[in-house]
Amino acid sequence: MSSLRMPQTFLKQLGVETGDAVFRHELLEEQALSLGRAGRKVEASLAALAAHEGGEGRAALVKAAADAVWGFLVQREVLGLRDRNTVVAQFGIPREVMARIGAR
Repeated sequence: MSSLRMPQTFLKQLGVETGDAVFRHELLEEQALSLGRAGRKVEASLAALAAHEGGEGRAALVKAAADAVWGFLVQREVLGLRDRNTVVAQFGIPREVMARIGAR
């Protein structure tokens, strides 16, 4: 195996994408798709909670919403997005859901 490789400046001039660039692009794409799926899960669980009339079954809906919100917040933090207040305001997350995940 040869240790010779084309100078990186030539690669940029030729417009050739390296394996690293392709991998990074695919990784960012998958992260965005995954975050979008988690966001839709939060929206669906909060909509189900808001549509519930009350009474029996509400505790299960609050738990499901709290699980979805917690997963979404953890995934955002892994990506470096740490502003929880924006998410709470954007999704309109009720206090009972935030209290369930231990947020203040």
